[in-house]
Amino acid sequence: MRMTENLHEIVVNQKNAKGLTWEEVAAAIGKSPVYAAMLCYGYGQATEQEAAALARLLDLDAATQKALTEAPHRTPVQPWPPTDPFVYRFYEVILLYGPVLKDVCHEIFGDGIMSAIDFSIDVKKVKGDEGEDRAQIILNGKWLRYKKF
Repeated sequence: MRMTENLHEIVVNQKNAKGLTWEEVAAAIGKSPVYAAMLCYGYGQATEQEAAALARLLDLDAATQKALTEAPHRTPVQPWPPTDPFVYRFYEVILLYGPVLKDVCHEIFGDGIMSAIDFSIDVKKVKGDEGEDRAQIILNGKWLRYKKF
């Protein structure tokens, strides 16, 4: 049974109902909070062990546990362009800085692209120069050079 459309609602609602943080969910599967959230939103394919740990932690039924192990349809849960201000800000950052990042990366690495498959994200809370809270988001992707043929 494929339940991609409402998988994230079921799993995330259970996480919220139990008052768990993404850090706690991540600890249960031995991965990062972003990876744990990605699985819970149905954007990744959990291993059998990860799905079983999530099912235990979140009291998920067998059908939901199985759905976590299926290859996902990575359909965004938001409209495009995004309407949520937080998500839209990332869209805006890419619109503004995308060409600049591409030029700088090509200068450093040569002609290619950053993988979104061999990829990780880390989120950290850091302090700015004036003691203010700042979000540090690190995108770490394998550099894929275009093949010459």
